Amino acid sequence: MKKNTNLIILASLALVILISFSVTPLGASASTLNNAKGVPNVGSPSAVLIDADTGTLLYDLNSKEHRPVASMVKIMTLLLAFEAIDNGQLAMDERITVSENASSMGGSQAFLDAHAEYEAEQLIKAIIIASANDACVAIAERLSGSVEGFVSVMNQKATELGMNDTNFVNCTGLPAPNQYSCAYDASLMFKSLIKHEKYFEYSRVFTFDFEHPSGRKTMLTNTNKLVRAYEGCDGGKTGFTNEAMYCLSATAMRNGTRLICVVTGASTSKIRNAEICKLFDYGFANFETRQVIFSDREFEEKLSIPWSKEKETPIRPSTDGFHLINRGEDFQPTYEISIDEKVALPLPAGSVVGKILVCDNGELIAESEIVTTVELTEMNYLDYLNELIRAW
Repeated sequence: MKKNTNLIILASLALVILISFSVTPLGASASTLNNAKGVPNVGSPSAVLIDADTGTLLYDLNSKEHRPVASMVKIMTLLLAFEAIDNGQLAMDERITVSENASSMGGSQAFLDAHAEYEAEQLIKAIIIASANDACVAIAERLSGSVEGFVSVMNQKATELGMNDTNFVNCTGLPAPNQYSCAYDASLMFKSLIKHEKYFEYSRVFTFDFEHPSGRKTMLTNTNKLVRAYEGCDGGKTGFTNEAMYCLSATAMRNGTRLICVVTGASTSKIRNAEICKLFDYGFANFETRQVIFSDREFEEKLSIPWSKEKETPIRPSTDGFHLINRGEDFQPTYEISIDEKVALPLPAGSVVGKILVCDNGELIAESEIVTTVELTEMNYLDYLNELIRAW
C-alpha cells in the first residue's frame, strides 16, 4: 500500500472515531480514581470490589488471603462448562447419564436419579440457581471422565486466569484438605464466567421446577437472594460450609456500569449480603464505566486495496474497550490508529490490518486490533485485462 494512501486512511479513520463514536472509556489506573467518598467499613475477613469490564480494583480487604470459599468453587465448574459449549465439546441439549457417584453427593443438590439421563442445560441451570453438587459432578465426569481429571483442568484454567492464590481439589467446594482460594481470585473467575451471556438467562431466575426423567419434580430456589433484594443484581454464587462460613460472589449493573463484589468468611448470610450491598452502593456512587472502543461498529472509511478483486473492505475493532472514571468526571480520550502498510493477498475476513489505541492524558487506557470484515482475493491476469479494457 502506498504511504500517502495510508496516511489518508489514518486521518479519515481518526476523524470518524472522534466524530461518529459517542465517546466513552476502559481501565482507569488506581491513581485516577482518587475522589471516592464514603468508603464502607466491612467486618468480614475478606472482600473485594472490581469493575467487571476493566478489572479495576475499587475496594480491597485482605483480598488475597487464602481461605476456603465453599460453593464459590462452582464458578470455575460453570466457566469450564460454558467454554466446552463454546468450543463444541458439549451441547446444551446433550443428554448426560448421571453416575451413582454424582447422585450420591451431599449438601445442596438437585436430587438427581442415578443412571438417569438429563440434558446438559438442566444440569447447568441447577448449578447456577441451586448450587447443585450432584449436577456439578455429573458435568465434571462428562467433560473429563472423572472428577480428578476435571479438577486438573480447573487448576490449569486458574493459572491461565492469573489466579495465583487458588488450589482446587474438587468441583463442588465441599470441604477438602488443601483446597483454598481468595476473594480476588474469585472475582477473576467470576469476571470470566459472566462474559457468557447464557449465564444470565439462569442467574436471574429465583425459583423453578426441576423435572426429572421419571416425571418427579424438585423445586429449586436461587441461593443468591440479592437478585430480588438489590437493584441491578442479576447474578452471583453463594457458598457456605462451617469451615468457610458465608461467602458470595455477586454482580450488579446500573446505567451501563457492571461491578463484581466478593465477600468471604462472613458470620451470617445476612451480614454477607449487607456488606455486598454496601460495597455495590459505594462503587455505583463513585465510579462509572465508559465504552471507548466498539467492536460492533465498522469505520465509515473502508480500507482500500486496489490490487484485490474486491478493491476495498470495511474494517472494525476486534474487541470492545472500556474505561472506568470517577462519576461525573469530564473525560476526553484521544485516539491513535495505525494501519499495516503491507497487505498480502488473499486476506480472509477477520484478518488483522492495524491497531487502535485510546489514551487519557498520555496514559494508554484501551486498545484493540483492527480487522477486515470481508475476504479479499488477489486479481489474476484476466482481471487486470478487464480493467484495462474498461479504462480504455
